[in-house]
Amino acid sequence: MSSESENPNLSVEDEGKAQSKKAAKKEAAKLEKQRRRQEAAAAASASVGEISIGDAPDPLASNYGDVALIDLQSKAVTGLKWTDIEALNEDLKDQKVLIRGRAQTVRAVGKNIAFLVVRQMGFTVQCVLTVAPDLVGRQMVKYATSVSRESHVDIEGIVSVPGIPIKGATQQVEVQVRKIYGISKAENLPINIEDAARSESEIEKALQAGEQLVRVNQDTRLNYRVIDLRTPANQGIFRVQCQVENIFRQFLLSEGFVGIHTPKLIAGSSEGGSAVFKLEYKGQPACLAQSPQLHKQIAICGDFGRVFEIGPVFRAEDSFTHRHLCEFTGLDVEMEIKEHYFEVMDIVDGLFVTMFDSLNENCKKELEAIGRQYPFEPLKYLRKTLRLTFQEGVQMLKEAGVEVDPYGDLNTEAERKLGQLVLEKYGTEFYILHKYPLAVRPFYTMPSYDDPLYSNSFDVFIRGEEIISGAQRVHVPDFLEKRAAACGIDVKTISSYIDSFSSLLPLLAHKGTPVASNSLLDQLWKTPMEPHYGKISSQRELTIGTMKQDVVYRVSSAQPQRKIFIFYISL
Repeated sequence: MSSESENPNLSVEDEGKAQSKKAAKKEAAKLEKQRRRQEAAAAASASVGEISIGDAPDPLASNYGDVALIDLQSKAVTGLKWTDIEALNEDLKDQKVLIRGRAQTVRAVGKNIAFLVVRQMGFTVQCVLTVAPDLVGRQMVKYATSVSRESHVDIEGIVSVPGIPIKGATQQVEVQVRKIYGISKAENLPINIEDAARSESEIEKALQAGEQLVRVNQDTRLNYRVIDLRTPANQGIFRVQCQVENIFRQFLLSEGFVGIHTPKLIAGSSEGGSAVFKLEYKGQPACLAQSPQLHKQIAICGDFGRVFEIGPVFRAEDSFTHRHLCEFTGLDVEMEIKEHYFEVMDIVDGLFVTMFDSLNENCKKELEAIGRQYPFEPLKYLRKTLRLTFQEGVQMLKEAGVEVDPYGDLNTEAERKLGQLVLEKYGTEFYILHKYPLAVRPFYTMPSYDDPLYSNSFDVFIRGEEIISGAQRVHVPDFLEKRAAACGIDVKTISSYIDSFSSLLPLLAHKGTPVASNSLLDQLWKTPMEPHYGKISSQRELTIGTMKQDVVYRVSSAQPQRKIFIFYISL
């Protein structure tokens, strides 16, 4: 029976009072919970205070304590040498070292021993304070145990090698502390690093054993991003991403490419379609660049031959998935070809095989750190990358019972299924699919010579997801205008681009390819970057539709709206 029938005479005012009582009870319970927390914190502080041995002066007082502000104001150059925690190993046994890092955990064992795990850029070491005459006193142990988590400390001590493995630190040595100084104090941590660094498998395993571990949700991570970035996995991800860009740059430089910078504020859309951020600049319409494609091609017409760019790309996407990004870092490439668009695929092949080899060789520690929180299987790839035509891919899908339009695009499910089929048949998770239907490619894509319904284009896949799109581009002005008009693009908005092929030396052919700088990372590891909506807060030297000057502006960050998981290489 409903509450209404049970209380037929209950007035609206009485209902309001009842709801107020419920709210009051809820608030009282919340306050009681907060009071218990405060009492527990006070009890913990009291237990630390019990380590005190009175107010007697400590002859070792100069060996510990908080550093005065005046000594942190670049007061003097002391010549002190710090050792990175990553470098602490058995070779340094019995040597004195000075380290700086964050106090990740602090634990007192009675009155005479304390343990601190100190972290620096994802690497941790266990530091031990043991009361000993003329070396460490109880007051020093008390100070060490009062250091709050995530505070910065300087520790000087002797490296020792314990007889058993250390489970709570990355480095398999200990530092016997002789001096400890507080550099900066952390307060009111909303999340703990240990919780934020925990893998889902650990949490599930604990639940099965009847134990409840803290799970830090994505919203919480974003709200306290500055702390979440300190986890070993995130430290590793950003360093791997940095290496991806370095490898990309160095490989292309070795192949004769030139790095350029193109405008990000332009007059018309650079890709076509509706996924474009539009704005107004002094009464004139403008857009954020969806791609540096048009300006890369202008550079090729300017006789640069081969160019690349690492820079921001903007897409006004409506879908909330890791495949639809509103802002990401693009790794873009453009090159003149001599005879065939396969020349571009050769570059892509060499670039990625070099990238995979280099990451596996030079980022082992970072990959291990990522794998502990986000387990992954090593990527399977061939020394010579597999190439399939779009029609061959469609045929493989049909044989597996998946119907696909031979003149349409592959949807997400079809791409993933094809990735599984390729792995089973060829033993690789990295391959190139080329000769796509013309109808699903941008207006500047060159049609195939033997079938105008197909194009001289390709996509590159990792584990069933596209990470690069590339093609031979149309370079004949009249034909380019027809293709733009057929795709619904106002030719006037790209007139300077089209004119470049007639007023400058036109090329027989060239190519372009986009690879997403976070897509690659997302396929191999979880990528932590987040997109932002923003607004132009200052501008100068605005140049729309040309490459004569760079556009200079800043974007002020707003609330993150969706995840950005892409490493965009545009070829």
